[in-house]
Amino acid sequence: MTLQNGSVISAHSCSSTADKNNNNLRWDLTPEEIRHRTEKLIQRIKQANDTVGSVDIGKVCFENTLQVIADAKADYAASRHVLDFPQYVAPCKEVRFASTEADKRLSDFDVEVSMRADVFQRLLVLQEKQSCDLLPESERFLGRLIKLGKRNGLHLSEDIQDEIKSISKQISELSIDFNRNLNEENTVLLFSKEDLVGLAESYANGLEKTEDGQYKVTLAYPHYFPLMKRCHVPETRRKMEKAFHSRCKDVNTAILEKLIELRARLANLLGFSSHANYMLEMTMAKNSENVARFLDELYERLRPVGEQERHYLLSLKDADCERRGLEFDGQLHAWDMPYYMNQVEQVKFAVDKDKLIEYFPLQVVTEGLLDIYQDLLGLKFQQVEKPHVWHDSVKLYSVLDSVTGNQIGQFYLDLHPREGKYSHAACFGLQPGCVGPDGERRMPVAAMVANFTKPTSTWPSLLQHHEVETFFHEFGHIMHELCSRSRYADFSGTQVETDFVEVPSQMLENWVWEKEPLRRMSRHYKDDSPIPDALLDKLIASRVANTGLMNLRQIVLSKADQTLHTKDRADTAAEFAKLSKDILGIPATPGTNMTASFSHLAGGYDGQYYSYLWSEVYSMDIFFTRFKKEGILNPKVGREYRRVVLEAGGSVDGMEMLKTFLGREPCQDAFFQCKGLTQSVTEQNLH
Repeated sequence: MTLQNGSVISAHSCSSTADKNNNNLRWDLTPEEIRHRTEKLIQRIKQANDTVGSVDIGKVCFENTLQVIADAKADYAASRHVLDFPQYVAPCKEVRFASTEADKRLSDFDVEVSMRADVFQRLLVLQEKQSCDLLPESERFLGRLIKLGKRNGLHLSEDIQDEIKSISKQISELSIDFNRNLNEENTVLLFSKEDLVGLAESYANGLEKTEDGQYKVTLAYPHYFPLMKRCHVPETRRKMEKAFHSRCKDVNTAILEKLIELRARLANLLGFSSHANYMLEMTMAKNSENVARFLDELYERLRPVGEQERHYLLSLKDADCERRGLEFDGQLHAWDMPYYMNQVEQVKFAVDKDKLIEYFPLQVVTEGLLDIYQDLLGLKFQQVEKPHVWHDSVKLYSVLDSVTGNQIGQFYLDLHPREGKYSHAACFGLQPGCVGPDGERRMPVAAMVANFTKPTSTWPSLLQHHEVETFFHEFGHIMHELCSRSRYADFSGTQVETDFVEVPSQMLENWVWEKEPLRRMSRHYKDDSPIPDALLDKLIASRVANTGLMNLRQIVLSKADQTLHTKDRADTAAEFAKLSKDILGIPATPGTNMTASFSHLAGGYDGQYYSYLWSEVYSMDIFFTRFKKEGILNPKVGREYRRVVLEAGGSVDGMEMLKTFLGREPCQDAFFQCKGLTQSVTEQNLH
């Protein structure tokens, strides 16, 4: 997942404060300094807007409109992220709250500058006068700004524009509140040793204890997922699952349902039949009908597989209850699913998870992962000593081109959970790579934020294989941010169509299912021994375990998102519960509302969550057509991939990048093969 802090604005600045290095990125700002810098940034952008808005219509040219806007965007992105990123990572609660308030203030301001009709009119004049004389990327940039202006209603009456402005500000503020509530969520459940039977020793060793010896279990990923997959006690899993899907239930349910109403109203004002169609206009899918068709076709292909898997899980539960002397109720519940799906891997594929985790200490995984990315993409990473960071566990790396030795960017790794920190895994773009007002390239900077288990005095941080996959995926977004060579900040890194943004990272997930990369990222934490071949073979074979149910769940989430955003109002808990029962065959736990903690719905994926599945079709085609055929660690293919896909950023349509790299139109064969739904890829893909 990628999070871009802040909205796209149609503004500019008469001066750029962004250094070409990351010296502008300060992480020690006090709450007062955050507030002061926020106001100064707003003043600077407003002044620039006023200047462009006052340009004589007859004198409009590239230099006094489009170039000035481009310079402002480069300045604004880096200046803003210093202010709004701390809400996700700062150890100090007061700093997080000041950052959140800055985000709200800047989001309101984004709406103001995006509704500047005077700036919009001058862009229209420039397009009419000079569009054909511009460089292709400049022409694309101009066209994008004009399209965004129309999507903001700048071609409509002032009364409608005022209503659009008011609604947009409400949406921004509610979205920020939704995610702040999740970041600050700190529920702790207490369990006895007997309640946690089945969990690995390393899990218990990583938990804090109360004075009377009970274990403190939070709802953070490193606590939640292992417990749900491994704990033998159904009641423990039930309590955990209910708490997890009740996070911020009351406050965020109200926020989400208000967001749905406001988004629907805004879409209608702009002439769209639904919020989903409004969002999809800028994607590869184009409209909700195409998304619905895609999801329905995928559902029909996966439904028989999912039904078989569900019946098998039920038989596992029956046998498990008999073995443990428990009553079998003949049903699968939400808290049963992770546990028995994990058993499929252990029973059907004989993957010993307790043994496997011992071969993935975080330090070894990190070293191997960085080596693979360096070799594949023609890069060199250098850890920065004594870096300026927001927490002492954060590391900073410089990225150099391995041929020229030129520095192309920097990235931070913030990998362990702590109170108040963003609770998922994501890449945050902090400074865009683009050309500055002096004609020199600004260095891109990004951060990977994750929540892998902390090491203790007696145990290293050991990763589950799915966490290795998450690491590889999110670092793929980092590479997209840092390798892009676009001219404009609006096209830097992951600023592509939403349903293309996951393609590069999903494609790279394949590396954690191949022998050679896995060997490079693993060693036993005690004696540095390699993963035994037999265990490695079983792990790779298990990739298709539960493929039907896992992808049906993605369809549930995608359809929930589409359903909620094709209506004027909705009962979010009821909609999710219905889809879960109808598609997955598993009822939602009574009293819960998964959508209240579905951060994608307030983090930029509203109406677009389908894009994870949509992107996967393309990512698998890339992998099987080029890398699987020519060598998954082939530097020639890797550098071509860097040039065609990563360096382009959003300066080229996703479909054009695909056709260039594949040498043909993309197809779905590889996607279905990866899901275990076909025997082999077509000859078209392999020959």
